[in-house]
Amino acid sequence: MRRRSGVENSPKIRLLTSAATLLAHVSNTLLSAALAFFLLSCAAAPTEPLRVGMELNYPPFEMVDADGHPAGISVDLADALGASLHRPVDVQNLPFDGLIPALKTGKIDLIISSLTATPERAQSIAFSEPYLHTGLCLLVNRHANLHSIDQADQPGVTLVVKQGTTGQVYARAHLQRAKILVLPKEDACVLEVVQGKAQGFIYDQLSVFKHWQRNTNTTEALLQPFKEEAWAIGLRQGNDALRLQVNAFLQKFRADGGFHKLGDKYLKAEKAALQNHGVPFDF
Repeated sequence: MRRRSGVENSPKIRLLTSAATLLAHVSNTLLSAALAFFLLSCAAAPTEPLRVGMELNYPPFEMVDADGHPAGISVDLADALGASLHRPVDVQNLPFDGLIPALKTGKIDLIISSLTATPERAQSIAFSEPYLHTGLCLLVNRHANLHSIDQADQPGVTLVVKQGTTGQVYARAHLQRAKILVLPKEDACVLEVVQGKAQGFIYDQLSVFKHWQRNTNTTEALLQPFKEEAWAIGLRQGNDALRLQVNAFLQKFRADGGFHKLGDKYLKAEKAALQNHGVPFDF
């Protein structure tokens, strides 16, 4: 039988071996604890909410329900976007002409508020791909005897526009002879036409149709658009990562029939009426 050497069995060697084993155990324990703490921290970190700005005064796109909660097409769209990004949605109700300043200063992350993508706005913010095509048209007083935007641009005619909208931009750029009245609220613009104080209101097709249906005794709707427009989601310039995510969501949402479902839920009568008038409506 081979006898073990005295070196292998010396107390010093046994002590060093035990120390090395203890050190390895402590290192593994510390590493496991650090890894567990890191994973726990990641799991506990709250997900950043997606702050979406909109003016909740444009039904059925942006509005509040009977309980005062945000509702409508844009709210449903924002919720679907948030779900796809695994982020809770925080809808912030802001005046329409305050949405772009709020976006640029970082108060909100996105604008989903029936916002028309225009070259002027694209100078200060970025846009997603369009998700709805519409156009500007006229709600006119029944006694005004107006049948086109060119006919409306005459001395003695007053046209009302909502502040901060593309209707105001169009009037400022293209109408030279009519008087342009700028008001902050949509309902106030409609009231001017209903009461005959203004002969026409420049706004989008769906809204003009809606207000005409509510005021058939006093108004008429010229639903054929004189300027086509597209709505898109507004983002801060330089936020390319979020813009790519938003565009990918919009493509999938459309492919899955999401916009068709929203149209049937909120705009079924309007879509049918526009089609009966020979006016295309792409949603």
